Amino acid sequence: MVDRKIMPDLHTFNILVDTFGKEGKLKEANEVFDVMIQRGIEPDEVTYCSLIDGYCLQNRMDEAVKVFNTMVRKSCSPSIISYNILIHGYCKNKRIDEAMSLFREVTINGMVPDVVTYTTLIGGFCQVGRPKTALELFQEMLGCGEHPDVQTYAILLDGLCKNLHFPEAMALFQAMEDKKLDLDIVIYNILIDGMCNFGKLTTARELFNTLSTEGFQANVRTYTIMIKGLCKEGLLTEARELFEKMEEKGCQPNHITYNTIIQGFLHHNETSCVVKYIQMMVDKGFPVDATTATILIDLLTTNLADKTLQDFFLKYV
Repeated sequence: MVDRKIMPDLHTFNILVDTFGKEGKLKEANEVFDVMIQRGIEPDEVTYCSLIDGYCLQNRMDEAVKVFNTMVRKSCSPSIISYNILIHGYCKNKRIDEAMSLFREVTINGMVPDVVTYTTLIGGFCQVGRPKTALELFQEMLGCGEHPDVQTYAILLDGLCKNLHFPEAMALFQAMEDKKLDLDIVIYNILIDGMCNFGKLTTARELFNTLSTEGFQANVRTYTIMIKGLCKEGLLTEARELFEKMEEKGCQPNHITYNTIIQGFLHHNETSCVVKYIQMMVDKGFPVDATTATILIDLLTTNLADKTLQDFFLKYV
């Protein structure tokens, strides 16, 4: 039987570089890269992309760009995938203008930005509070014949809501319905949350109430969003009724739901129900989060809390 020493091939080296890169072990990733060169194995775009992505994940964008430039210099032509990784890194680090410059370079080099390119940039502009530019990119995307997917719509919708562009958000939502896109509860949650956060509770309630007629089932996040919105407006009775309805519908509240309704009642100094909800939460094994604990402590130090709440806090929190 012939004893053969199995030598790693390009695919094996790429797996190692990618694994080390994702784990943040960039020293090791570069060591593997150097061994490849020493053994006469030429890195391909996958190798370079793994290194670029690793640096981007560590917020080391200047080094990511150096790897990208080395790839170009070595005549390993980057595809749209390489550009997307670098654009995503810039957006993640809120270096949106550099991301945009790279995007323009894509078209100059004769490549066609894909749905990932546009979606990444749209999310980046929303993140830095420039939703109008995000909308312009969205329109450019449509004009180029690139079809946005549900994720693109969701990211833009979320950005519009968080930046208080409600007419545009509703128009986008209507466009999604008109195109008969495969909407899901996540889309509704984004819109309902946006409306609740900025005092448009009536619209949020209308959207919530139409879920069943549209064939959707509210999930724990949907209920939690609505409960928070109701508490914010001081509609504590309605919030309590919705909490009870949630359980009746078979949707079990989680620790976020409990902390949300407890915080809502505490903010309005309605401590009578707080002990009940904390007891329920603790019985289910859910923790009191830092925000809830802080509000409780503030309330107790002002002597506004009744003795039942004081005793309960000392026992459980």
